[in-house]
Amino acid sequence: MSTSADYLGRKEDDVNNQSNLRSRDIRSTRTAESRKSAISTLKSSSSSQKLRVERRRLFPSIEYASRVSHFDPQSNYRDFQGFYVLFWVALTIMVITTVMRNVKDTGYPVRVEIWRLFTVKVWELAYADVLMISTTVVSLLLHRFFQSKPGKKMGLRWHVGGMAIQSAYQLIWFSFWVAVPFLQEWTWTAQVFLTLHTFVFLMKMHSYAFYNGHLSEIELRLHALDEKSTPSLESVYQTPNIGDRLTPEESCAKSQETSKFSVLREDLANELTSATGSVTYPGNLTWSNYLDYLLCPTLCYELEYPRTERVVWSRLGYKILAVFGVIFLLTITSEEFILPVLAESATRIENVNTFSETALILAETISMLLFPFMITFLLVFLIIFEYVLGAFAEITCFADRHFYSDWWNSTDWMEFSRKWNIPVHHFFRRHVYSASSPHIGRRMATFGTFLLSSLGHEIVMACITKKVRGYGFLLQMSQLPIVVIQQTRWVKEKRVLNNVCFWCSIILGTSMICSLYVLC
Repeated sequence: MSTSADYLGRKEDDVNNQSNLRSRDIRSTRTAESRKSAISTLKSSSSSQKLRVERRRLFPSIEYASRVSHFDPQSNYRDFQGFYVLFWVALTIMVITTVMRNVKDTGYPVRVEIWRLFTVKVWELAYADVLMISTTVVSLLLHRFFQSKPGKKMGLRWHVGGMAIQSAYQLIWFSFWVAVPFLQEWTWTAQVFLTLHTFVFLMKMHSYAFYNGHLSEIELRLHALDEKSTPSLESVYQTPNIGDRLTPEESCAKSQETSKFSVLREDLANELTSATGSVTYPGNLTWSNYLDYLLCPTLCYELEYPRTERVVWSRLGYKILAVFGVIFLLTITSEEFILPVLAESATRIENVNTFSETALILAETISMLLFPFMITFLLVFLIIFEYVLGAFAEITCFADRHFYSDWWNSTDWMEFSRKWNIPVHHFFRRHVYSASSPHIGRRMATFGTFLLSSLGHEIVMACITKKVRGYGFLLQMSQLPIVVIQQTRWVKEKRVLNNVCFWCSIILGTSMICSLYVLC
């Protein structure tokens, strides 16, 4: 009995083992089929379906793809706002440490040498600035006189006496206001302010006068076309003869001539009207239009500008506060890191007699001013093109606020001149380069544009240092042969190297020019 029972037990175990093996085979087959189905589903599914599958995984997975780093030359990433924030954080740290050091050394948070310069004859500066701006209205009065009956009776127009009068007035006006700070013996801060303001309103006055002069000549041409197209009474009442009938060829030629005449007249009429059609010459020759143009952050006059819907007062307040904040930073930088170095170097140079010792002191001064002038350069850029122009754009609802482009990526000086100061670039391209290139050629027009810009910079340096040395003029004119080299095929392809050279030139150039003008 026991033997038969053992036999039956072993038989039952064999049956159970076989059934377990069959179930395992079935499960493994199902698992393999599920894997194959999942793989085929993933291959055929869309990206969104794949993303849902990845999210449903029980263990977190990492998404890998073919990508480059943000600083890689092939990267398209351009958002570096954090570095802008880092710049301001670094300046804040610089101010805090400087104030703490001043309190420790002198008992006062800041030095007062430059601050005192801001208040010397400040009311004289204010009166002179208002008077300087007011005297630019001669351009408006001159063009209103062209449109008046006495002006038309005298035969005075833009190309007949008007341009000469305007040019002579601009020359006398500019010479007078540049000389005023020297005659009044103002401080260099007041002198630089008035000189730069004089340059700005000289360009504004020139653009207003010459653009409206162009429109006045267009208006005269349009009137001449209208008079030419108006038939006389004799031709209206004259009975046509049979022999006066035109042939088909003559009729076709006359029709083409009439069509060209209509197109020309339409083009001239469009030239006298703004893009939206709301302002037409000479209806723009008003006091309100001229005042609006003076306040707009642009140097090129147009009949109409794009506008925003309203003034954003919070943004305007931020811009105004930023102006005073950057002035404070510029003053701290000059007081702590620039003036002491220049004063010490000037004393040392007075006590040396050899050229080698002078050159060594000059080199040391330049090296010590590299970082302070780099900070000054960036702060001057921000206060002018971001905050001052931005504030006036907000006040006037001026919508086009593209005052600069990515000049920090420049690879040659020509690119920098286009991107660094877009309002001035537009003025020189419109009123200097484009006005002169049809007469003297593109190369000479480029040379003349650089020459005029170099003279302007030299005048500003002469106002700051009370010296005429020509260092800045020579260095800026030397950009022309450098640009020719940079435009060659072999050099132009080295964008990173060219950008490095550009930044080295900016940092070294500002420090070197200041040292040369002050110490030599």
